Amino acid sequence: MAEAADFQGTSPSPARRWLRRTGALLAGAPLLAGLCQLPSATSAHAAGQSSAQAAADSGTVSVAVDTLSPSTPTDGDTLTVSGTVTNNGKQAVTDAHVGLRVGNEVTTRSGIDTAARNSSDTQAATGPEVGGKYVEKFSKLTPGVAEPFSISVPVDELDLGDSGVYPFAVSLSGETSAQPWEQVLGTRSTFLPWQSGEADTKTKTTYLWPLLSTVHMTAETGSNEQQTPVFRNDDLAKEISPGGRLDQLVSLGKDLDVTWVVDPDLLASVDAMTNTYRVKSGGTTRPGSQQNQTLANHWLAELQQAVAGKEVVALPFSDPDLASLAHNGTSVTGSLSQLKNATDVVANTVETILHVKPVTDFAWPVEGAVDPSIVKVATSAGADKVIARSDNLQETGGLTYTPSAARPIGGGTTAVVADARLSTAFQGDLTRASVSTLAVQQFLAQSLALNLQTDKQRSIVIAPQRMPSSRQALAMAEAVTALQGGNWSEPQDLTAAAAAKPDPEATTKVPSTSRYPSSLRKQELPRSAFVQIAGTQEKLDNFKVILANQSRVVTPFGRAMNREMSTSWRGRTAEATSFRNDVEEYLDELKDQVKLIDKSETKLSGRSATIPVTAQNNLVQGVEHLVLRLTSLSPKRLEIRGKSYSEQSVEVSGGHSQTVKFPTTAKANGKATVIAQLYTEDGQAYGEPVTFDVKVTEFTATVMLVIGGGFLLLVLAGFRMYTQRKRAAAREAEEDGPDGAEEAEGETENLEGPEDRLEEESGTPARADAPEQPSDPTPDTPAENADPSGAGERVDR
Repeated sequence: MAEAADFQGTSPSPARRWLRRTGALLAGAPLLAGLCQLPSATSAHAAGQSSAQAAADSGTVSVAVDTLSPSTPTDGDTLTVSGTVTNNGKQAVTDAHVGLRVGNEVTTRSGIDTAARNSSDTQAATGPEVGGKYVEKFSKLTPGVAEPFSISVPVDELDLGDSGVYPFAVSLSGETSAQPWEQVLGTRSTFLPWQSGEADTKTKTTYLWPLLSTVHMTAETGSNEQQTPVFRNDDLAKEISPGGRLDQLVSLGKDLDVTWVVDPDLLASVDAMTNTYRVKSGGTTRPGSQQNQTLANHWLAELQQAVAGKEVVALPFSDPDLASLAHNGTSVTGSLSQLKNATDVVANTVETILHVKPVTDFAWPVEGAVDPSIVKVATSAGADKVIARSDNLQETGGLTYTPSAARPIGGGTTAVVADARLSTAFQGDLTRASVSTLAVQQFLAQSLALNLQTDKQRSIVIAPQRMPSSRQALAMAEAVTALQGGNWSEPQDLTAAAAAKPDPEATTKVPSTSRYPSSLRKQELPRSAFVQIAGTQEKLDNFKVILANQSRVVTPFGRAMNREMSTSWRGRTAEATSFRNDVEEYLDELKDQVKLIDKSETKLSGRSATIPVTAQNNLVQGVEHLVLRLTSLSPKRLEIRGKSYSEQSVEVSGGHSQTVKFPTTAKANGKATVIAQLYTEDGQAYGEPVTFDVKVTEFTATVMLVIGGGFLLLVLAGFRMYTQRKRAAAREAEEDGPDGAEEAEGETENLEGPEDRLEEESGTPARADAPEQPSDPTPDTPAENADPSGAGERVDR
């Protein structure tokens, strides 16, 4: 039992040692007899000892350090530590007290990692207690009850040596009825970064402050002139509300010397919310609230003030997933064009909303993981700097210190390698103050240890997770504030860090594609996603050429396709697929608003007639550059303008329809199938064709011959009657004598008016006895007219 106590780093009092020895002597004989009679008891007793030892090692009391202030103490400061101790055992702990311990300096960054992993191990509690009055005592700790503590100690009492990182532990010592001697029952270790004065060489530190979110806007817009935007849900309003994630990032970041990294899509989405907008709700939409509009205006105003005078790095629109594009998208035609489009709109979007000129030549792959294909894609849209991370671009040259972030990787590209330990310091669940405090202290310890590695001044970049939670952002801000208030680091913009002189011994070789982390590869957008995006783009290209105002459709759908490639879809496969489907279905819905009206079977009587076809436009804007083609699948039976098909241009105003008439000629009786199809001017089919039958009932040749013969007989009969009347009039004139002749002659002059005109024109007098001209009264209409009947005959129903 004494060995166990010594093992815990404590010593029992002399009185207790005497009592234990006496008890052991009195119990020795019966115990030996019992052991002889019951050999199995040996193993049971040993198991009990092992269990007790294990409980002591793991700690029956949990210690939580909620605050440690100041985080980076200097000479003359008073260090205050507060938190709680909780008895997790089944027995009460008596004669307990909380004490502080300071261990030996940790000189390596890996040593800090090891100590952090063992922060609750009672065996790892190093160094003696500060002791004296710098403890807090508890007469009894009841199982399951958390008791608060707070201890303040002058830094001078901690006996810290030279500048460095010191393990700092808060331990709970006490007794239990099963183990009635003082021992360490619980501990929590952290770190105390100690820089007694100004460092000779300070590290230039760049901290990226990410302002990114998930996809919030759809491709849908209202039919009004303002094109009211439609949001997927109200999540963005929650994020910018007081206490929300994005609200916290802005309110915390405005007082920090950091480099802002923004997604233009987030800015555009909040800006859209400042005016009238709608939110999808089930199968319909509802108006966005006025309160949310006010929130959006306030958040943007706060952000504009926060970034004023600060460096703002803008990522491509909606933060496209560069690794997914490199590994699964480059084989799909047009995918790189989407990245170029997402880059081209950045500067104008950010400058218009934030009123600052952004830096646009940085690319940031997920978690800074790069390979040659990612670098190639990242720089294809104009970026010449790639933010990587040191756990991916690992040092192989045997350097004893962490090199500067910037280094050339070929092709005029600079890799800005963020420090992995510092960048990942605030991941995980930091909702508990104790966990957050430990993360802050470990971050500061790593930063100081890095600075103490060498006298060379270096530029270090810290690239945290893309979308930190509110609690993570709070811890980040606390750490950056302490770092900037310390005396071993000074802030620097990302552009300056990228331009810093690279360390000649630092690694510049980009790892191969096969070394890309499998955990990240599993989260990538699949190739099918890029195929679908390409299909949507093709539909959009086919649709926009017919629009009178293309921007009403091209802009919202172009941005929607950028959102389909967003990094935020990682780990959300079902949501990503649903979003892509919604975009494509909405585009199909718009395209279907311009279509041909279905036709039923049409009857064509006669040799010629017109067939009307109606194009309908239910869009709010006009369509043009469309061609309507009518094709006869039986040209030997039915011709359209003398051939198998005919085309006519179509322009239809918004909300209207246009009927186009095609002259047709029947060649034979029977049923002819006709297809009406819209085409763009470049020959691409638009929409679904309309197929209908035309039933031809043409007159036969025999019928036409009979009709023509009857008409000729009527003409001849009329001519005969005319000549008979004329001869009868002449005979009456001869019988009536001279007077009658003169009268008859006058009548003849009236009847023969044309001959009189002929005499006047020719100058040759006409003879009274001139023979009759039977051909004179021939009618103007010929016996048969073979031309088609006039256009305009409606044959459709």
